[in-house]
Amino acid sequence: MTDVTIETLDHTGSFNAYRADPAGAPTAAIIVIQEIFGVNPGIRSKCDRLAEQGYLAIAPDLFWRIEPGVQLDPDVTPEFDRALALMGQFDQDKGVADIEATIRFARGELGAGGKVGAVGYCLGGRLAFMTAARTDVDASVGYYGVGIDGLLGEKHAIAHPMLLHVPEEDHFVDKAAQRRMHEGLDDHPKVTIFDYPGEDHGFATEFGERRADEAAKLADERTEKFFAANLN
Repeated sequence: MTDVTIETLDHTGSFNAYRADPAGAPTAAIIVIQEIFGVNPGIRSKCDRLAEQGYLAIAPDLFWRIEPGVQLDPDVTPEFDRALALMGQFDQDKGVADIEATIRFARGELGAGGKVGAVGYCLGGRLAFMTAARTDVDASVGYYGVGIDGLLGEKHAIAHPMLLHVPEEDHFVDKAAQRRMHEGLDDHPKVTIFDYPGEDHGFATEFGERRADEAAKLADERTEKFFAANLN
């Protein structure tokens, strides 16, 4: 487990990313897309778990243009408020470009024919949808992505499998938005949506007050099967 440096697509800068390697040769790579709290211990733990499953896992620091290396705790109110402020300054289009640069980096590490997936949480869930529509990522997963119903105009560009985890009591994504997601995506041949009754935003965090253990394990099992089917 180490930090690596990745160059931007336009070669005007570079950013750090947390990297977790499996014990043996990786079966594929997975880009782990952060929440608004940076590449914090929870996101690093996600990478470590994927490495245990045999993947090269890389989590790019998407807030590097604003505050490089920031790591915040969502259970601490001032840090949560700080995360919201950072989100307000974040350029999502540049974030997707940085994810694409990370995908290219991962492919270079894997060698010819290596597949790369992406999984994101909260802000990262939204960015996972944008990544599926705007890059050649081989498979993508979004947990409780915010504002996906406003991105449905891009759904035609999703060419590879995508899985979305939607908690039905998400206080950032109301029932009307969830309904629009289903109406727009249920018939999409590449998109699968799983709903989680009674669960709220952040239910699959690695640890902390937001985690709902049973639902988190179910969602993660579904994600593991999805990646095994589409990346190996």
